[in-house]
Amino acid sequence: MSEDIFIGGGGVDYAEPQGLSLGYANRHGLVAGATGTGKTVTLQILAEGFSNAGVPVFLSDVKGDLSGLAKPGTADHKLHEPFMSRAEKIGFKDFTYHACPVTFWDLFGDQGHPVRTTVSEMGPLLLARLLELTEAQEGILNIAFRLSDEEGMPLLDLKDLQALLVWIGENSKTLSLRYGNVSSASIGAIQRRLLVLENQGGAGLFGEPALELADLMRTDANGKGRINILASDKLMQAPGLYATFLLWLLSELFEELPEVGDPDKPKLVFFFDEAHLLFDDAPKALVDKVEQVARLIRSKGVGVYFITQNPSDVPEDILGQLGNRIQHALRAFTAKDRKQLKLAAETYRENPRFSTEEAIREVGVGEAVTSMLMKKGIPGVVERTLIRPPSSQLGPLSVAERAEFMVASDMAGKYDETLDRTSAFEILKERAEKAAAEAAKSEEEAEEADTPMLREFNAARRYSGKGVTRSTSRPARVNPTFGEQMTKMVVKELTGTTGRRMVRGILGGLFKGR
Repeated sequence: MSEDIFIGGGGVDYAEPQGLSLGYANRHGLVAGATGTGKTVTLQILAEGFSNAGVPVFLSDVKGDLSGLAKPGTADHKLHEPFMSRAEKIGFKDFTYHACPVTFWDLFGDQGHPVRTTVSEMGPLLLARLLELTEAQEGILNIAFRLSDEEGMPLLDLKDLQALLVWIGENSKTLSLRYGNVSSASIGAIQRRLLVLENQGGAGLFGEPALELADLMRTDANGKGRINILASDKLMQAPGLYATFLLWLLSELFEELPEVGDPDKPKLVFFFDEAHLLFDDAPKALVDKVEQVARLIRSKGVGVYFITQNPSDVPEDILGQLGNRIQHALRAFTAKDRKQLKLAAETYRENPRFSTEEAIREVGVGEAVTSMLMKKGIPGVVERTLIRPPSSQLGPLSVAERAEFMVASDMAGKYDETLDRTSAFEILKERAEKAAAEAAKSEEEAEEADTPMLREFNAARRYSGKGVTRSTSRPARVNPTFGEQMTKMVVKELTGTTGRRMVRGILGGLFKGR
C-alpha cells in the first residue's frame, strides 16, 4: 500500500490494513469524535503520514500537544509496550520512532514565528466577520476599502484602518452624497470593535512582513513535507480571531495557487481543528464562501480536513464534500445526542458485518469507524479500525526544546521584526500636519498685515461719494454710505478672530469687576 497513508487495522481481528489514498487526499476529510476519544493522536498520525509522503501540512495545535511531532518517540515512554503490541496486532511491521520536520508559528509571536497579513489582504468580508459588524457597519467598512484604493492609501495594519475611519467621519457629509449614508455612530461602533480586537492581541496579526504562502509549502532535504504548527492554545481565547485567520489562509491558498486538477498527491494538506468555531453564528455569506473554497480548492491540490466533536457541527453542504472520514466515539446521553448519532451513521456506506450506529457508540479510545475514498472516488465500506501508534513523541515539547527549534529554523529572522512602511496612517498624518502648517502660516501673515478694520475703512473712504453705479445686466444699486459701511465693518470685525478676542477681553473685564 505504498500509495496509501497507513491509518490502522480493520476487519476481522483488525488484520486488514486501512489507508488513505494519496490520490484522493485532496477530496477533503473529517475527523470527529467526543472529547478524549483519540482525535488528537489521529491528527498526529495523519500529519506524519503526509509528511513521510512528501506532502507539506498546516495544522492548528489547540491544546499544545502536537509540538511533539518535532521529536521521535522513545522506548522509555510508558506507552511504548502498548504501542508495540498494537503495531504487531494491526500488521504495522515498519513501525519505528522518528521525528518530522516542523516549523512553529504563532500569531502572537511567543511560541513560534510571527504570522501576519495586511488589512487589505484580509478584505472587508472576513474583517466584518471578525469584528461581528452589522450590515450598516460592514457597508462603511466597504467604503473604507474603496477609498483606500482610490486615494492610494494602503491599509496594512490596524492603525491605518483606524486613521482612515477618522478621516471618513470628518468628511462624512461629502462622502454620503456618493456612497450613501455614513453614520458617525456606525464609525464609532467599528472603532470600538477594533479596540477590543487590539486588546485581545489581534493587532499583531496585521502588518508586514506578511506571510508568504510558499513558506508553508516546503519539503526538507530528505523530501519530507514540512509540518507547520500554529500555536492555538492562547489564540482559542479569541475564537473569532482563530476562525477568521484560518479562513483567510484557506482563501489565500484558493486565490493564489494554480489549477492542477487531480495530482498524484496533494500540494498541501490543511487541518482545521475545532472546526465548529468557523460556523458558529456565521452569516450565510461567510458559510457560502467556505463552501465555495472547499468545493473548488480541491483542484488547486489542497486537501482540507475538519476536526470537530460532532459531524453536525459542519454545515450539510460542506459535510457532503468530505469524502475521507474517521469517526471516533460519539456519546448518546440525550435524545438530541441519539438523533445526531443516527444521522452520523447514515452518512456511511454500510458494512453487513456490524451496525454502524452501534459501532460509533461502542468504539474505544484509539479506535474509530473509518471510510476512505476508493477508486474513482467511491466511498469505501465502513470499517472498525484500530488506529496505528504515532512515530513521533506523544505529548508536547518543553518550552526550552521549542525555543531551540525556533532558533534553528530556517524561518528565524524572516518575520521576527515588524516593518512599518508608509501607508494610510502616515499619509493622513502628513496631510493633517501640512494643513495645520498652512493654516498657522496664513494666520501669522494676517496678523502681520493691516488689520481687517483698517482695510475696510480705506475701502469705504475710496468708494464714498461715488454715488450710484449701474450695470447693463443688473438693476441700479446705491453704494452704502460711509456710516453704513462702518457699521458693517464693525459687525464683521466682531465676528472674526480679532472681534472674538475683543469680546473675550470686554467680558473678562466685566466679570473681573464683580
